[in-house]
Amino acid sequence: MTFLAFLIVLQEWPQFRGPDGQGHAEVKTLPLKWSETSAAWKTPIPGLGWSSPVVADGQVWITTATDDGKSLRAVCVDATSGKLLKDVEVFKLPAAGRVHQKNSHASPTPILEDGLVYVHFGPHGTACLRTDGTVVWKQQIKYGPVHGPGGSPVLWKDLLVFSCDGGDVQFVIALDKKTGTQKWRTSRPPNDYAKKFAFSTPLVVDGLAISPGASAVTAYEANGKPVWTVRYAEGYSVVPRPVFGHGLIFIATGYDKPTLIAVRADGKGDVTDTHVAWKLERGAPHNPSPLLIGDELYIVSDNGVAACLDAKTGKEHWRERLGGNYSASPLHAAGRIYFQDENGLTTVVKPGRAFEKLASNQLPGRTLASPAAIEGALFLRTDKQLYRINAEP
Repeated sequence: MTFLAFLIVLQEWPQFRGPDGQGHAEVKTLPLKWSETSAAWKTPIPGLGWSSPVVADGQVWITTATDDGKSLRAVCVDATSGKLLKDVEVFKLPAAGRVHQKNSHASPTPILEDGLVYVHFGPHGTACLRTDGTVVWKQQIKYGPVHGPGGSPVLWKDLLVFSCDGGDVQFVIALDKKTGTQKWRTSRPPNDYAKKFAFSTPLVVDGLAISPGASAVTAYEANGKPVWTVRYAEGYSVVPRPVFGHGLIFIATGYDKPTLIAVRADGKGDVTDTHVAWKLERGAPHNPSPLLIGDELYIVSDNGVAACLDAKTGKEHWRERLGGNYSASPLHAAGRIYFQDENGLTTVVKPGRAFEKLASNQLPGRTLASPAAIEGALFLRTDKQLYRINAEP
């Protein structure tokens, strides 16, 4: 990678959980302390959406839903000034239906690539736009959602891949990213569990798309063929995105009894009995994704208890109550971990095998969307505003 390309990467946060999809920003400087008055800018966002900000080419994109969820929109803000640049209605619904109180009709996070914006609203529709706001294609993949749309898509080669885990049917699908036409659709493994819905975002690693669903996680080849599956006895409404390292996939299994499992990623077929390296049943998250930094795996439960585990063995190094409730996934950047709760509080922690709190920072409003980071700046979304927080001079 050239130095110029490296600088460009530092100014991009193109998908849910960043360039690697696992919550890491390779930046040197980020803010440590802030308040609403110290923000570089804040921009009101109409409607409600819990998609996380994505950043590229000096633009910040999010989605939102107005008109009681019937107008599904893509919104673009200038990353430097906060000026609203685009507010495009992508889909218009006759009725939006109900969503969970912690969800919205615009929760999946967009993807930015090569001057294009991919937006996803679950069964309400998926689309590709140019960054000037013109629509390239639209597609609608029908299934019966429970609690509204959730998981985000991922780009993989020439594919846009996402999970469709409704109460009626459950499958993983790939669209041609240039045209929106269906390339393949693969049904989930049989599931006798009563609740079959899930909301997780796939992670592409080592040539496979890892997609947790209700009661099982499956790895898929680029042609949609399943490679391996690990079943969990209980687990539905899976939200956290997996992370990968040390040859292991780390997966949270959802409700009602959340478990964190570490799965060896070299299996074939049903490897439930042979490839689970370890599992954690105490304090596993329902919603926030795990965060892997070196040999340590960091998690935060929905009720605000953070923990540091040995990634290879699951051994606990520390466990601390941060307070509050958590849905957003943690961020690792500039040598720090940023944990953001649901009520505007971000706790900054130093990575390591001993707990060390560095700062606490409060913004007004609800905060369920995960933060985005580029060199020198954080982008934080509340239920009313989009903020840019710059590093201290």
